[in-house]
Amino acid sequence: MTNGPFRGSAAVAAGLVTEGALRGPGYLRVFRDVYVPAGSTLDLRTRSAAAYLLVSSHGALAGYSAAELLGAECAPADAPAEVFRPRGTIRAQPGLVVHRGTLAERDVRAVGAVRVTSAARTAYDLARWSALVEAVVAVDALARVAGLEPRELLVLRDRYLGARGSRQVPRVVALSDPRAESPMETRLRLALVLHGLPPPSVQHPVRDENAEVVARLDLAYPDARLGIEYDGAQHRTQRRAMRDMDRQAVLTSLGWRVLRFTAADVLDWPTTVAARVRRALAGW
Repeated sequence: MTNGPFRGSAAVAAGLVTEGALRGPGYLRVFRDVYVPAGSTLDLRTRSAAAYLLVSSHGALAGYSAAELLGAECAPADAPAEVFRPRGTIRAQPGLVVHRGTLAERDVRAVGAVRVTSAARTAYDLARWSALVEAVVAVDALARVAGLEPRELLVLRDRYLGARGSRQVPRVVALSDPRAESPMETRLRLALVLHGLPPPSVQHPVRDENAEVVARLDLAYPDARLGIEYDGAQHRTQRRAMRDMDRQAVLTSLGWRVLRFTAADVLDWPTTVAARVRRALAGW
């Protein structure tokens, strides 16, 4: 009760807490009959642990909940906890999505004491449940952390013919590139490709006159010597800014131009991002 989610009814039956105390300021209700101590961070991992108490051995965490426990931190900020429950009476509720259908044991693995859908099954499910860009983001992230080949998802599509959303899977697989090192890098790449630009090189090594790698660009069009980089929050520290300036000087000396984009650029203005890159390529 002090370290994470617990079933309120079980705690009351064991004499560890009263029903009145559960309704007081010391605890937060996550789902029906599932609580955490007040002050707990209700992030996706905590909400997923709470959701698992509702399914236990009769189901598994799925979707973004499974991805989170598998180490692929690709969920949108407001992603609900997700569980797979082939049978039973558990129902969806605020912050919880319940999936039903076929879930073979080969599609399940254990992360500690928690059953989650395997990396391949999780990627397949997110490839069909999510909107296109976020589907590719999830597949890239899961493929990277699990050593998964995106084309493996086509095997699952054929195994589960007619599954909801499965028609999108081949397009997601075609757009996937596990070399992306973060979800925002995938979103930046898709901002270009989905607006008609040719696929850029991913994690492109830049070499000096001695063939030594002096920089690695998030995305690049090598023939035009144009690099495209995502600048996350870590780039705004003074130390990182100094490193970026030194790196930029090296790239400039080798004839490279670099366009940099923030999360706001990529998420809110993808058309503008693509237009800037198109102009840069046209001016080459």
